[in-house]
Amino acid sequence: MVRYYRELTRLEMEAVDKEETVVLIPIGALEQHGSQCPLGTDEIISEAVARRIRETLDREIPDYPMLIFPPVPVGLSTEHVNFCGSITLKPDTFYHVLEDICRGLFRHGFKKIAMLNCHGGNTPIIQVLSRELRSELGLAVFMINCGVFFGNQAVKDTVTPGNVWDFHGGEMETSMILAERPELVKMETAQAGIPRKFMGNRSLTVYGPITLGWVSEEWETEDGTPIGIGGDPRGATAEKGEQIYQSFVGSIVDGLKEIRRWKDQ
Repeated sequence: MVRYYRELTRLEMEAVDKEETVVLIPIGALEQHGSQCPLGTDEIISEAVARRIRETLDREIPDYPMLIFPPVPVGLSTEHVNFCGSITLKPDTFYHVLEDICRGLFRHGFKKIAMLNCHGGNTPIIQVLSRELRSELGLAVFMINCGVFFGNQAVKDTVTPGNVWDFHGGEMETSMILAERPELVKMETAQAGIPRKFMGNRSLTVYGPITLGWVSEEWETEDGTPIGIGGDPRGATAEKGEQIYQSFVGSIVDGLKEIRRWKDQ
């Protein structure tokens, strides 16, 4: 049974099977997503994915023991701070916020935490934290990295042919917000972004094998104006967004089945 953590009373929480229950923590960010999408895009996506996970589990595995934690709305967004509205925590602050949440859950007896990470910049901190807490406490902190699922074929099929740079704030993410909160998307001001400094390179690229800690100003419009997004969001539709969510959730639920079976001891 999937429930929202904040909706339980103390007595209801005391009755939760802490050994088996997975605490899902949606993690977003507060940062620019181009001229068309809201600053809270990643948090909105994290909540939307979590809700769809609940709906799928309720339908397919109604006895799945899960609590959905309140979303963490601000993360590590150093690469975006020079764009108005973007807010970042320092790396050590972000680490300790997540650490304190995990230690609090561990104190109450929980053994499995799944961090639903919907911002790529958060990834290194969560990876380090997962290893540290497992080593020190024996607490299993799993990371569900939404960015990986953008590589799913069903997701890639939503991208308009020729939109080769689609990435942060591009067609895929814009489609996801159109499917969830269409009133927040301003398509009339949408512009495309390209990583001009990296173009033409074979090894040193945005995605590897040799990378540099990029900053979003390096993603520019055709006329050289910093735009901070990758790809052209103007092909986005709500229908594409729903296809992306379905692909994400299908893969995540498969992983959650394995998390349920996982035993560290």
